[in-house]
Amino acid sequence: MTYNQKMKCSYDLEAELWLQGYASIAGVDEVGRGPLAGPVVACACVLPRPQQPEDAFSSYFRSIQDSKSLTPKKRYEVYQALIANQNVHYALGIVDQITIDKINILQATLQAMQQAVHKLCCPPDFALIDGIDCPELSIPCRAVVKGDSLSKSIAAASIIAKVIRDQMMDLWDEQYPQYGFKDHKGYGTQAHLQAIKEHGPCPLHRMSFAPIKTVR
Repeated sequence: MTYNQKMKCSYDLEAELWLQGYASIAGVDEVGRGPLAGPVVACACVLPRPQQPEDAFSSYFRSIQDSKSLTPKKRYEVYQALIANQNVHYALGIVDQITIDKINILQATLQAMQQAVHKLCCPPDFALIDGIDCPELSIPCRAVVKGDSLSKSIAAASIIAKVIRDQMMDLWDEQYPQYGFKDHKGYGTQAHLQAIKEHGPCPLHRMSFAPIKTVR
């Protein structure tokens, strides 16, 4: 089931499911489908249910938006607030570039999402999945087109996944400084493409992705 409707990033989708009797809702998103290097990282995140309507509009929850809409500084601030809150439960799924090359990026993304949901310390009752495809789960789920801009839970997952993956790429920049991973996080920028031409691919690159597969 897909859900594609113009609305602000809110608890509306979660509230719909709470009314149906689902108590714990996990938002699930991934980061890293498009880059030429590095893993795909998924996060499953369960936010606390607001006790009063105004709770959802506190400065803390208002700041939870699609990770792409936040500046790096603001995104990191929200990330820190999320992981420091004992009422926020999250888990990660990480699929490396070797596996991506073996099973393709779509299947790797679904695998990472499945891992993230299964790793949650408290199993959720329902999962809201960003995108058009749902991974195989033991709980009901719904694919939400542009879910990271609609659902607070999915947006929170997108923020955590983005910060974690960026941190991973920053560390790999120290090992492979010639590629500039700290600047572009593995995406196919002009500088990155030029570095691949000059140095060839490194073990972090996805060998099945163009143009890397043509320069090996």
